[in-house]
Amino acid sequence: MTDAIHNLIEQYGLIAVFLGCVAEGESAALLGGFFAHQHVFVLWQAFLAAAIGAFAGDSCFFILGRSFADHPFVVKLKRRPGFSHAYRLVSTHPDIFVLTNRFIYGLRLVGGIAAGLSGIAVTRFVILNAISSMVWAGLFTTIGYVFGLGAERIVGQALVRHERLLIALAIGLAAAILALFIAHTIAKKERSKET
Repeated sequence: MTDAIHNLIEQYGLIAVFLGCVAEGESAALLGGFFAHQHVFVLWQAFLAAAIGAFAGDSCFFILGRSFADHPFVVKLKRRPGFSHAYRLVSTHPDIFVLTNRFIYGLRLVGGIAAGLSGIAVTRFVILNAISSMVWAGLFTTIGYVFGLGAERIVGQALVRHERLLIALAIGLAAAILALFIAHTIAKKERSKET
């Protein structure tokens, strides 16, 4: 069973990192770095999958806002907590907003829609989004890689495959719980500001 899971991760792991980073993917980028440390992936491949996924996700949300402003999905997102704040920020500080939006958990999706609805030029958004995505991917894959080094030192050099998988799943679970907590806190603050 463990060998089957390991083979699946080797074959499809980079695709999973890419897809995970299309949306709110800190945990996917962290796992990509962790598996790079465990020699399941090469680090630059994990970085590239995370960066391209992050860029693609933010670009899709930008295109949704720019081209489909009246679509029910976009209208629904415009009512989400944080949208008015994101739109205000992108309108007043577009460069800083695009560069930092990917780092603000919970605002990423509405932030991409807000950027698309704003007056920021497409070329400008693409360049800033590419820079932001590369920095973000570098940061989180490196954290995953360094955590892999720390885990290996704590557990010892004799990590077997199933232990690596359990550690990776624990990292993913911890990152997801932390992300949900942060998103809940931000949403709660936004709701209290809007009322």
